Amino acid sequence: MENPSAVRSTPYPLGVSLRRDGLNVAVYSETADAVDVAVFDDAGRETRHRLTERSGHVFHGTVPGGVGTRYGLRVHGEWEPAEGRRHNSAKLLLDPYARAVEGQWGSGEETFGHRFADPLQRNDDDSAPSVPRGVVVEESFDWGDDRAPRTPLEDSVVYEVHVKGFTKTHPDVPEEIRGTYAGLAHPAAVEHLTALGVTAVELLPVHQFVQDSHLSEKGLRNYWGYNSIGFFAPHNEYSASGDGGTQVAEFKEMVKALHAAGLEVILDVVYNHTAEGNHMGPTLSLKGIDNGSYYRVVDEEPENYFDTTGTGNSLNVSHPAALQLILDSLRYWVTEMHVDGFRFDLATTLTRQWGDAHVHSAFLDIIHQDPVLAPVKLIAEPWDTQGYQVGGFPARWSEWNGRYRDDVRDFWRGQGTLGALTQRLTGSPDVYEADRRSPLCSVNFITAHDGFTLADLTAYDEKHNEANGEGNNDGESDNRSWNCGAEGPTDDEGVLALRARQQRNLLTTLLLSQGVPMILGGDELGRSQGGNNNAYCQDDEISWFDWAAVDTALLEYTRDLLRLRRETPALRGRWYRGDGQDGSEDMVLSLRADGQPMTEEDWADPVAKAYALQFGATGSTAVLLLVNAADTPVEFGVPAAPRSPWRLAMSSDPDQEVGRDVETLLVGPHSTTVLRSA
Repeated sequence: MENPSAVRSTPYPLGVSLRRDGLNVAVYSETADAVDVAVFDDAGRETRHRLTERSGHVFHGTVPGGVGTRYGLRVHGEWEPAEGRRHNSAKLLLDPYARAVEGQWGSGEETFGHRFADPLQRNDDDSAPSVPRGVVVEESFDWGDDRAPRTPLEDSVVYEVHVKGFTKTHPDVPEEIRGTYAGLAHPAAVEHLTALGVTAVELLPVHQFVQDSHLSEKGLRNYWGYNSIGFFAPHNEYSASGDGGTQVAEFKEMVKALHAAGLEVILDVVYNHTAEGNHMGPTLSLKGIDNGSYYRVVDEEPENYFDTTGTGNSLNVSHPAALQLILDSLRYWVTEMHVDGFRFDLATTLTRQWGDAHVHSAFLDIIHQDPVLAPVKLIAEPWDTQGYQVGGFPARWSEWNGRYRDDVRDFWRGQGTLGALTQRLTGSPDVYEADRRSPLCSVNFITAHDGFTLADLTAYDEKHNEANGEGNNDGESDNRSWNCGAEGPTDDEGVLALRARQQRNLLTTLLLSQGVPMILGGDELGRSQGGNNNAYCQDDEISWFDWAAVDTALLEYTRDLLRLRRETPALRGRWYRGDGQDGSEDMVLSLRADGQPMTEEDWADPVAKAYALQFGATGSTAVLLLVNAADTPVEFGVPAAPRSPWRLAMSSDPDQEVGRDVETLLVGPHSTTVLRSA
């Protein structure tokens, strides 16, 4: 052990900070007796430095080093699992504030704080040979004239995409950068996004995550990345420039390139749990630093974890240390990495102050008053394993609207009602309006990473997850899908035509609804996962975009839809309640196919599958949706156009025709026709 440095250090900021005389290191722990910083040279030799100062519950000190220093933590203290204390200095721990990570985690017994044969027995095997190091990085970066696009919510279209899968097989992206941050920043990738017409990419988790041992044993990999361990570090496997710290600059270059194209960057963040699992999981970071402060444990049995995530643990958001870690991370990604928003995985867990979800939890209250986070987009996945909170978040937040997904899927497979569909098309007022929230609180989606792609939603009645190695028992069984007459691939031209119309029906509904639409990346290309609705472990052709099999007609249709949405203010961001009789622009007109007003009985009629819905009136561009989910054509009585004559804007039926001054219109089965009066 080297002599501790005599230079005074500071307890904040936590983690490692560059100083002229070395590195300032600060680590929070209420229960540790001592903390060592383990520094590794190029040959892997370890030198330990004791943090000799303590302010409150923060151990701090000055350590020799600079940019490029590889390091970890060794925390000394009691090993008393029955009391919730799991200190073990034989385990090299990742600094939770590390800005970059070099290497990957092994899954041998040495990475566990306990013995496999006895979870109460301390395991003193050194884990250093089997775990990665944190890397001190150069924080400065030439952002040039980078500016956040700050796209208003009413103009936003979110594109959920995986950094690796998007460009892994892209022919116009150089092979050496495919599947990386640099690949996503390549002009060919950016051009696809801008030509499509989306305004933001929502990236599946890019925080440093851990590969699951049970997947590695099967020859599989964690593809989605919902297994975070480093809340400040961009995942090193997505870096074309290596993992010695350069991944940070590469990530910044990606953000800079996307911003230059007018695209926002939203991160899917996993603050509800970490990769350390439950009492049988490895000791990689927080568990060995201060288990009880960072994780929720069962009050009467502190050796066990209170888990509302289904992963083994939940962050202890009732404790200031865990809250500080989350908020410091969020601020870092905004101020240093220039990201534009966050989608919070299982956000309900973060609101569980004392066990129950609460709108006035400390997490939400702190977020609301934070000036750094005020300008960015906040999107909640409003549920966890113990609660469903769609509509339950504050007005500042948008939410993944699971009711939208379910009702729209149900309608187009023939099992929903016109009343439920209309609620979703008009921004879900039944969910948001009573609390004086905006339609923009609803992030509308039909497909997402978790579940069928759009192509598979129209091609499979059942999941086909055999490749996951769990006997097809994993993944959701209730998919609200319809294979249109054949399961999986088929040569039947009638089935294929119906599937094409259904995909366009679903996209038309999504992109012409009030609220914020989210497209699953690849849906516009006809991407299929072969019926796999839980491809979390498929880091291969099942998940990657197949750029050699693009449905060009569907791609063009999606572009046209987004152009129509962009050029029609009536489709974005307002409640519609008037009937148009007073000349108000904020009107919605709903009619039966025969042209008569809808009745209460019509809204709830499970047999009714066709109606007309008009947004906008005098003084604005109006849009009329003629919806027919029936098996037969339906003749519509078309209302008088409020301005110029109705013109065909879009139709999921390629054979649809519209004459001049149309009064009636025959709409084919399972199709949507959109008319526009400008």
